[in-house]
Amino acid sequence: MTSQIRVKPSQVDGHEAILTKEAIDFVAHLNQKFHARRDEFLKARKVRRDKVGAGGTLDFLPETKSVREGDWKVAPAPAALNDRRVEMTGPATPKMAINAMNSGAKVWLADLEDSSTPHWHNVIESQVVLRGVIRRDYKYTDPNTNKEYKLNSGKLSTIVMRPRGWHFDERNMRIDGKPVVAAIFDFAMYFFHNAKALIELGEGPYFYLPKMESHLEARLWNEIFMEAQRLLGIPHGTIRATVLIETIPAAFEMDEILYELKDHMSGLNAGRWDYLFSMIKVFRDRGVDFLIPDRGQVAMTAPMMRAYTDLLVQTCHKRGAFAIGGMAAFVPSRKDEAINKVAFEKVRADKTRESGDGFDGSWVAHPDLVPLCREVFDSVLGDKPNQLDKQRPEVHVTADDLLAVNKTPGAITQEGLRLNIDVSLQYLAAWLGGNGAVAIHNLMEDAATVEISRSQIWQQIKNQVIYSDTAKVATKELAREIVVQESERLVQIGWQKEKILQAAQLFERVSLDDDYADFLTLPALEMIDV
Repeated sequence: MTSQIRVKPSQVDGHEAILTKEAIDFVAHLNQKFHARRDEFLKARKVRRDKVGAGGTLDFLPETKSVREGDWKVAPAPAALNDRRVEMTGPATPKMAINAMNSGAKVWLADLEDSSTPHWHNVIESQVVLRGVIRRDYKYTDPNTNKEYKLNSGKLSTIVMRPRGWHFDERNMRIDGKPVVAAIFDFAMYFFHNAKALIELGEGPYFYLPKMESHLEARLWNEIFMEAQRLLGIPHGTIRATVLIETIPAAFEMDEILYELKDHMSGLNAGRWDYLFSMIKVFRDRGVDFLIPDRGQVAMTAPMMRAYTDLLVQTCHKRGAFAIGGMAAFVPSRKDEAINKVAFEKVRADKTRESGDGFDGSWVAHPDLVPLCREVFDSVLGDKPNQLDKQRPEVHVTADDLLAVNKTPGAITQEGLRLNIDVSLQYLAAWLGGNGAVAIHNLMEDAATVEISRSQIWQQIKNQVIYSDTAKVATKELAREIVVQESERLVQIGWQKEKILQAAQLFERVSLDDDYADFLTLPALEMIDV
């Protein structure tokens, strides 16, 4: 019996080149072959989380000890990924794509995940834009300024595309009434249209894989890669993946994740914001020992973060894989040089720490930060493309080290509560309107930072935290009072009232409901017509 495939029409210019019958059939084949496995892993995540909630913990897996102790390495890096000292991140929107490709960064993380939104327009436009820049014929004229953006004629950044996480479905493509897996849709469309063109450029189809929680999920990606390469007649191992270690369960399975993807592996990334979100989410009902200070106070020098990043560098370099550092989210001010001076000093200190620890490169969220990051890594690397030779034998990380949340310096304040609410309302109002990367208070916010904000509030209320600056107890009533105050303030400074009220409704749902939502973007998706 032939399956019935339904794809929502698109109004994006150039969609005809993306939503071809052949590409849709390619997506359908991969989805039908692997959808059920994805569903099993989502259930397995819940089982593991429920065990932790009932008093269990996380540890290195005894059944994979031989992998951790084995003598093996991942495949050598292709030339296009051998030097990753600066990586620019951002959504695959027209202006962002051109600016990122021209930025001087070695890599552009073309993000279809946390800094984008699942509006159908964005999903298809991202594919159109990526197809265009890969073929080097993409231009864009800003309708507001009439300014034209085009690709430079010289060296451009290498693209590493990030599809959506396993938890998302793409409801605008359905097979027999069931939505396809969004991660498969994003990967398959990009791979189908661009793999051969990328190979002709001397590069290849490279991917950042987000929000994984186990090596079995990595094994599924590896099988998808093998099947996709087989279908298009592309040599095994052409695809390369960098996995974001941005969940606490995955931190205990770094070796295993590298091993499962070893023929297609490029490296691991320290996705610090989602990592904090995951720590809160997994241990959210385990009491005060797992309370995290105001997110602005959590430094990468905190013991649990040092354990995480040191283990990541050691594990990667032992296996011949690259270790990529975290995000510098600062957005330079065009009006206040004093803000810029302080922020640039903090960015420099952060990148100096990473390069000194052995990271092979790091992320920035704005083109103006590319020269700073490059300068710091140049000073350490010199003529070398990376630091794979820095093995870190002195690192010895235990499960207790990774879970040492209660050793994190900092306070939990009502001012931090207010900032969490302020940032979340602004971000969610923008997200619901289709913008997933939003500059707020000179920081580039995406879904991960708001996940931390709303999860902290949920956890603080559950534990009846007493805020250090006001001595008030964390309650739903206090949070709602501040939501009202901040909503009114944002409307007064120019935000559209309807959007802020909608954002407040969503925010209260994901931060104050007794039933914790695993991802805020899932109930958010129900509020938009995509």
